[in-house]
Formats: sequence, structure tokens, C-alpha cells
Amino acid sequence: MDTAHEIREFLATRRAKITPRLAGLPAFGGGNRRVPGLRREEVALLAGVSIDYYARLERGRLAGASEEVLDALCRALQLDDAERSHLHDLAAAQRQRPARRATRRAKAAVPASLMHVLDSMTGSPAFVRNGRLDILAINDLGRALYAPLFTATAPAPAPVNIARFQFLDPTSRNFFPDWNASVNTTVSLLRTEAGRAPGDSELTGLIGELVTRSDEFRAAWAKHNVRLHHTGRKPFRHPAVGEITLDFDAMQLPGHPGLTLTAYSAEPGTPDHDTLMLLASWAATDQERVDTGS
Repeated sequence: MDTAHEIREFLATRRAKITPRLAGLPAFGGGNRRVPGLRREEVALLAGVSIDYYARLERGRLAGASEEVLDALCRALQLDDAERSHLHDLAAAQRQRPARRATRRAKAAVPASLMHVLDSMTGSPAFVRNGRLDILAINDLGRALYAPLFTATAPAPAPVNIARFQFLDPTSRNFFPDWNASVNTTVSLLRTEAGRAPGDSELTGLIGELVTRSDEFRAAWAKHNVRLHHTGRKPFRHPAVGEITLDFDAMQLPGHPGLTLTAYSAEPGTPDHDTLMLLASWAATDQERVDTGS
């Protein structure tokens, strides 16, 4: 990916989100403003740098910027934690030698010990994914929850990819009741990963495929939003058990770079917990039918 282009677009879209009022500044030029958000000179003032220097940064030249300058930009643009990390990732990527940036990223393997952990989580749907949102390993209850992805109407190369299912398979709009919120999260996660791994050719290929084939993905990708995704609640509309909303926790795995373990749960005594138990029963019955060939 073109890191300079990513820097230009990211800084410009963040600048467009902050008004002089939000920044505590008088509006330069009064009400005669031709750009949304802050002007370059206003960002430069807030960051304590010259207008020419900020213009150079926004043209995509972050390689020479110090950590102090990057932090000043983060404060001026009121970046959240995910955006701060993304800006630093983009700067780090640009500092690398071109040959290193273009190197194909090694595929992360799921070790047997981690598979044992997944299999032991019998009461929680759980899976391991990489930064491209490929599902690399999943336990039985997780496979039951994500059954529509494994029986998708739009065949795709293995492994199952959450983003490809969401944008290219029409059944995803039923499976994810809040489809817009779900796919915006997906795009933000892919954008975050693109900042961390600009030389990942498989990630670039996936993004290129989705930009080409999905108008919704193309529009969301152009927003340059990023996010951290550690905990929250996610609704599903499962074809076998109906509506269910689950809590999730996502943990990057120390010692396994690029891999994230996501586990779902429901508070005992709630309707969602009852539905989760029904899903477990359905999964066991379905597996029994497979085992007996009936």
C-alpha cells in the first residue's frame, strides 16, 4: 500500500472532523470557510509547528517527524487511542526501507496448545483470527454460532474470512442484524491492520477485492476510520436459534504475533444465555447427525 497516500488521507480526514470551536480556536477568516473542520494553519498552530512544516507532513512525509511532533499532532487533532496508534504505525512504516516494507508477511500458525485451549472452552463460542479477519481456528460452539460463514452462499477460498462474508454474501445482512455497525467495525479493523502491516500482500489483495466488488466497502474504506476492538456486545440472528446478543472479549495473544483470540459469553440467567445453551444443544444434535450419517 502507498503509505504516503494513507498518511495524506488520514490526516486530512481527521482534520476535517475538528472544528475551530471544538479546538478552542477563533475561526480564521470569520464565517467564510471553504473547508470542513480545521485549516492547515490552525492545525499547525495547535501542534506548535510552522504552516510549511505541517503542510509537508500532510503531504505524506512523516518519516522524519519526531515522536514529540507526532504526539503534538495527536493532541491537535484530538485523536483517540486507536488513531494515535495508527498515526505512529504509519510513520514507522514510512521509516522502513522500501524493500523491507514490501516483504511478504509470514503467516501466523495456530499452535496445538492454543487449539487445546479453544476446545476446552465448551461453554463459550471462541475463535482465533489474524489481522485480515481470517478465522484460523474455532471451537465447536463457535462454529455453530458462525454456521452461516461456513455454509456461505458465495464460495470463497479458505480460510473463512469475516470481511469477505459480510460484504459479498447477501445472507450476512440477516445474520448481523446491525449490519452497518458491524461492517464499519470490520473496515476499521482492516484499516488499522493496514497501518501495522503495509507490506502484507494478502491483506492488500483482500482490500483490493472488496473495494472492487462492494460499493459499501469502498465508501467505508474512504473514511479512514480505525479502532481498537477489545470488548463489547454483538447481536446475531442465527438461522437455528434466532436472535441472540453476546458479550465479547478479544485478546491479542502474547507470543503469537498477529493472532487474536475472541470469546463470546452471556450472563447466566438471561434470555441470551438460554439461547446460547439452545445453540449448544443444536450444535451437539447437528454433530450427532453428521457422525451417524443421518
